[in-house]
Amino acid sequence: MKKIAFILLSTLIISCSSDNNSETQQPTPEDEFIRGADMSYLPLIESEGTIYKNNGVAQDPIITLKNAGCNAIRMRLWQNPSDGHCGLTEVKAFALRVKQAGLKVWLTVHYSDTWADPGTQTKPVAWQSMDFTTLKNTVSSYTTQIMTEIQPDIFQIGNETNDGMLWPEGKLSVNESQYLQLVASASSAIRSQSTSTKIMLHHAGLTGADYYFNKVQNIDYDYIGLSYYPIWHGKSLSTLQNTMNSLGQTHNKKVIIAETAYPFTFGYNDYTNNIIGLPEQLIPAFSATNSGQTGFLSAIKNGVAQSTHGIGFCYWGSEWVAFRGPTATNGSPWENQALWDFNNNALPVLSVFNPN
Repeated sequence: MKKIAFILLSTLIISCSSDNNSETQQPTPEDEFIRGADMSYLPLIESEGTIYKNNGVAQDPIITLKNAGCNAIRMRLWQNPSDGHCGLTEVKAFALRVKQAGLKVWLTVHYSDTWADPGTQTKPVAWQSMDFTTLKNTVSSYTTQIMTEIQPDIFQIGNETNDGMLWPEGKLSVNESQYLQLVASASSAIRSQSTSTKIMLHHAGLTGADYYFNKVQNIDYDYIGLSYYPIWHGKSLSTLQNTMNSLGQTHNKKVIIAETAYPFTFGYNDYTNNIIGLPEQLIPAFSATNSGQTGFLSAIKNGVAQSTHGIGFCYWGSEWVAFRGPTATNGSPWENQALWDFNNNALPVLSVFNPN
């Protein structure tokens, strides 16, 4: 009898223990806060023989970023670039590599064969002679193709579209209705292919952001994206946060700092002129040093995290080291703002990507 009682008691203990474990083993919540790095030039830079390192040892830079806590890789897509870099074939392969590493794919679709920004939004050469209806339909079919072949986690419709895209037809200040039709066409194509892909609209800087996002208030999208560089957009982090809060509240959207960067030195590592090289271009509290770069990005991350509407940040030009040698005049204007130093070794700033 004692033996039977012992067996029953043991079974009860095991059963209770199993029940307790099932109650405590909750699913891990999804890490929604985006800690991103734009790595658009990586395929090009690696194709020319550059090796990235971490603690002096060669390492896939995507893995270096992942191990640091980065959870999204941003990459630009050009429609038909002259050299093929940042075109659909290359970006599709790059996106697969990022997905296999377990990171989110954030596509910046320029709807151009080359750079699109506040001052330039040139239609792809193949689209130049289209009438507006054909152009709108082409935007829809091209967007559908991208969704089908890449299936990104974040789809950014245009790049720094302060005054629209696909000029002149989609120039916001001149052809507001047509720009909104083009964006709506892209948004509808994304939604028809995925219920999970987040749609972002992107404005460069803080001035004029309220105007732009008021114009697109009836577009179906998820994220407000802002570029913020002190050299161009002011040196007040409080103004940045106030703008984020105001936009998020007004439009009931999550806000991302979609582009930002900061120098770790004023030095050069090639003969290509750098964008930043003077103290007056910086925020006084953050010097052009390893600690200054780290402090700046930490302040950006914390400011976004403290905002009710903040959803993340992305560091731009992360990979853009001086990859063509010390005397190249067509190398990098950004090597003193990259996330790897002049020996291609990962910098301390990567610690900011830690989720804690």
